[in-house]
Amino acid sequence: MGTLYLVATPIGNLEDISPRGVRILREVLLIAAEDTRHTGTLLKHFDIKTPLTSYWEHNKLNKLDFILEKLSQGDVALVSDAGTPAINDPGYELVQAALASRFDVVPVPGPSAPIAALTVSGLPTDSFLYLGYLPSKSSERRKSLLQISDLPYTLIFLESPHRIVDSLEDILSTLGDRRICLAREMTKLYEEYWRGQISGAIEHFKSKAPRGEFTLVVEGKRKEERSVWTEDELLKAIKKELKAGKSAKEISAELAEQSGWNKKEVYAKTIQEK
Repeated sequence: MGTLYLVATPIGNLEDISPRGVRILREVLLIAAEDTRHTGTLLKHFDIKTPLTSYWEHNKLNKLDFILEKLSQGDVALVSDAGTPAINDPGYELVQAALASRFDVVPVPGPSAPIAALTVSGLPTDSFLYLGYLPSKSSERRKSLLQISDLPYTLIFLESPHRIVDSLEDILSTLGDRRICLAREMTKLYEEYWRGQISGAIEHFKSKAPRGEFTLVVEGKRKEERSVWTEDELLKAIKKELKAGKSAKEISAELAEQSGWNKKEVYAKTIQEK
């Protein structure tokens, strides 16, 4: 029985792949790659001779049986064009199928564009929400943004260069003029990090033709900006948490943060509901 290794590959600078990642790619029976030409360049650089097979968005389901058969013979590595496999890249279905067939699935950690951008953004890193690519149509994009407009977490999106200004305008109109960091061409020769307010980012990228894929790190809604729940909304939430078996202390701690009410007030209303 083989092991399926999810090997993170460089998002730009080839030196960022780990020695373990190189060793695994040399030792496995097969490498399943999102783009065999792209991965071929990486393998050539490190003089890796392992056979390649394509595994991408439009053949990922058809290739499952083939890759599972190879796993029955030995180890297989999954790589994407850049970064960590299965994060906004094909891989989820293969991982599911491998686990269902009782193969081991093991990560070989390394580069990840969302995490790399978050760490240098200057925005809070203790809690964040990664949402991948925003919808391409403005109406759908705004609808998606409205659903997360009140969340306190730092938000991370991916965006293509030809949509970046339109997306920034929708983010501004929906979320307000929050702090943002835009990371472009990370670890490459012309990498760029722009930090400031969303309105300033719009002006900056309107004045130049943006190139390369973008990772956007956007400030979550600040506590003072969050809407305060009505008493009915609070009582409804308290009843739900009581049914779940939580104590008044647990409920007051959790709901005070979410509702904008004082912890003592939430505690008192929880005791009343009991």
